[in-house]
Amino acid sequence: HSSVKYELVQAGWAKCWSRRENRPYYFNRFTNQSLWEVPVLGQHDVISDPLGLNAAPAEGGDSNLGNGGQRKRQSSEEQGAGPNSFKRAKVNLSLLVEPTTPISPSTPGGKPWSAAPEEKQTPATPTTPSPAPVPYRPAVVYWDLDIQTNAVIRERRPANHLPPHPEIELQRAQLVTKLRQHYHELCHQREGIDPPRESFNRWLLERKVIDKGHDPLLPSDCDPVISPSMFREVMNDIPIRLSRIKYKEEARKLLFKYAEAAKKMIDSRNASPESRKVVKWNAEDTMSWLRRDHSASKEDYMDRLEHLRQQCGPHVAAVAKDSVEGICSKIYQLSAEYSRRLRQTHLSLLQDPPTEACASPPQSRLVYCYPVRLTLPSPPLPRVELHFENDMACLRFRGEMVKVNRGHFSKLELLYRYSCIDDPRFEKFLSRVWCLLKRYQVMFGSGANEGTGLQGALPVPVFEALNRQFGVSFECFASPLNCYFKQFCSAFPDIDGFFGSRGPFLSFGPVSGSFEANPPFCEELMDAMVTHFEDLLDHSTEPLSFIVFVPEWRDPVTPALTRMEGSRFLRHQMSVPAYEHEYRSGSQHICKREDMYYRAVHGTAVLFLQNEAGFAKWGPTPERLAELTAAYRPSSSRSSSLSSPGPAHVAPADRDSWVGLPLWPHPSPFGLLFHVPLFDLYLSCLFRLSLTSTCSTSVTS
Repeated sequence: HSSVKYELVQAGWAKCWSRRENRPYYFNRFTNQSLWEVPVLGQHDVISDPLGLNAAPAEGGDSNLGNGGQRKRQSSEEQGAGPNSFKRAKVNLSLLVEPTTPISPSTPGGKPWSAAPEEKQTPATPTTPSPAPVPYRPAVVYWDLDIQTNAVIRERRPANHLPPHPEIELQRAQLVTKLRQHYHELCHQREGIDPPRESFNRWLLERKVIDKGHDPLLPSDCDPVISPSMFREVMNDIPIRLSRIKYKEEARKLLFKYAEAAKKMIDSRNASPESRKVVKWNAEDTMSWLRRDHSASKEDYMDRLEHLRQQCGPHVAAVAKDSVEGICSKIYQLSAEYSRRLRQTHLSLLQDPPTEACASPPQSRLVYCYPVRLTLPSPPLPRVELHFENDMACLRFRGEMVKVNRGHFSKLELLYRYSCIDDPRFEKFLSRVWCLLKRYQVMFGSGANEGTGLQGALPVPVFEALNRQFGVSFECFASPLNCYFKQFCSAFPDIDGFFGSRGPFLSFGPVSGSFEANPPFCEELMDAMVTHFEDLLDHSTEPLSFIVFVPEWRDPVTPALTRMEGSRFLRHQMSVPAYEHEYRSGSQHICKREDMYYRAVHGTAVLFLQNEAGFAKWGPTPERLAELTAAYRPSSSRSSSLSSPGPAHVAPADRDSWVGLPLWPHPSPFGLLFHVPLFDLYLSCLFRLSLTSTCSTSVTS
């Protein structure tokens, strides 16, 4: 009986209690099936018998499984990355036990949310296996929550994070907004510049790499205090921000403004006599040249600007250094103070304040990865209102409303059903969704399209190819909003854990599995990621594979890319050219369908880091790479609606400054790129051919 029970648990079954019927029932968290009788292995589940060889013939024929019936389960070859395939690995299977307790819904197979009263159905008596109904079926699905994990970890203790609460999340949002305003004011008052775009968001990312504080968003315990990321970005905009130049007059104006700002800064700061002399002489010489020469080209102005930066830059940076360090230090100190204030308020809301517990020794038992669990029980949460506006779900708490499209709201419900174990009746679901959406809204910022690059995701065909060809079943950098698999690592374990997160990747230690990594483009985070990759690959003898997607920045090259290219674990590297591939928008949970994808304005490097066992199992063979490359090609159905920054929005008068770049980045129906001179030549040839054909016809007649 113990072996049968073990197999049932591995197949996703759990014995639950029905309050409505006052009797036990059996629930499968993988397929959402509910049965009154004891399940029979191979008859009711697809985990222990994926091919259905031992299954009794179903009376109702085939049916969709899992994910609310949105997708049919794929073939066993496509599911080779699931737990079943791991049985062929070297890990002792007697140690592989899923230490989680599946949730038990108040009504087996019922749906907690309805779009309209008339859609409510009476729950059917669960006597035959059937897929659970869903409240809303999206027209397009950007995820596959049926895929099971092949990621194996060592069992870990529950986390000590404070459970999320809407009151605290609202205060955190207000304090982060206030901190952003302080940063803006300090840059204006001390340096006379606007803060570099999204530099605050990158500061949050860079600080959390080394932060040892308690708050999930606000840094409070970092060493060093001065952020290299914020310091570097502010210094790059001193004395003025250098924008992208398109026209000759813009180049002339920018050169004059730089010379004037450098001279003004050196006069108003405590500079050495030598620095003052060098900067003033170069600035005055530049202004004199601008007054004399009115026939210079755009390239002449740009060369002069580069020379001026080389001569004045070091002296300007020297006088601005203390002031910029003061900005970084002040923002960090305010963040630490806000974090301390928030924690005190948060602790006062808890029924059982945390106590200092003795650290128990780490567990050595191997298990399939499971979502983050919290040590502290969640207190009663206040009511959050829900209503629908067209295709958007709107959640309101104390006048603060957050929105998510109905497709992603349905996705969050499924993730919550799969992952949450402390809320079987979904009583805290809306409060936790509000906290989740508010957290990511605050992290993104309030500017137009701000922060969406932090959450950009790979296209669905690429994920499908990664899973089918390389056994990928896990995302190292994702969120409940943009994840493709239901197992992923994310930034906020305290709230994301209820929706399937395994915690931050830098504290996640897999022993085996195949992983996809598409990190936010923050240099410090990417560098820490490479260090973690090499440490994991070096200490595991089980199959372990990381397929990494990073921007191919070469001028200057990023340290993370250089390290991966020189790593002894690098098995293959491929490059996807700029404008020939796309990403899913980071705001996919609120954007319109036509804005879901955007062209990448830079090349993407794809690197395969694998240990020996991982290379033997998921090695990048030519056939696998060919399918991955084909999956990266943008779909023709989306090509007309893709938005692309850069050359796609160049004014007609400036086409000469974009020689060699296509006016539209996607392939034309004629098989060439719509470059204007080429297109004119093509039309000219067509006209001559038609004219020749007409003449020939008339002569013949």
